[in-house]
Amino acid sequence: MKHIRDLMDGYKSFRTRTFPANRTLYQDLVKHGQSPRVMIISCCDSRVEPTVILNSRPGELFMVRNVANLVPPYEPHGDYHGTSAALEFAVTGLKVEHVIVLGHAYCGGVKAFLDGLYGQDQGSEYRFITRWMSLLRPAMTKLQGADAPRDPAARQRALEQASIVHSLANLETFPFVRAQVEAGKLNLHGAWFDIERGLLLEYDSESRGYVALTGEESDVR
Repeated sequence: MKHIRDLMDGYKSFRTRTFPANRTLYQDLVKHGQSPRVMIISCCDSRVEPTVILNSRPGELFMVRNVANLVPPYEPHGDYHGTSAALEFAVTGLKVEHVIVLGHAYCGGVKAFLDGLYGQDQGSEYRFITRWMSLLRPAMTKLQGADAPRDPAARQRALEQASIVHSLANLETFPFVRAQVEAGKLNLHGAWFDIERGLLLEYDSESRGYVALTGEESDVR
């Protein structure tokens, strides 16, 4: 595992190798500003790095990361809306053409939610995260019933993927998102990353399932 000293060594490598090799790119980004075509809403999980997974360069992805890659519904009232603010800037300011909600396997936030760690009876220990994770409840409700997965791992995977679909629906509650989608200027995507296998699956709205982008596999397992 990296320590601060390792991070400093990494920075030195960036300064002596990576930056000189990409100096023109960084200078162009300063001169012309950023103009990414894609926004990614990803999880804070340290094992999931969108720029690595998608092999992208600086300036190509506008990104916001939060616990469990959740998108809240449109709610103009209240005090602070970090994810909503990033979304607003990406869509209305940068005019991105694609928004991707990127979930992943073995999500700690989803597991804790399923285990009841973020329940309302936990007092103030998880004051902020408990309220945030409550955004998962509608997705969880849809999974309950006779056909719901009984195996804990399958149940977690199902909720990870259902939450992506729910976040896609929440995206369309934002008037500026809906307007761009209806105008054909914005496309919404859902994706789920299998950390263990390095496999990226895309949500297919027609089949209501997930398919591998590379065509390696047609299902999750």
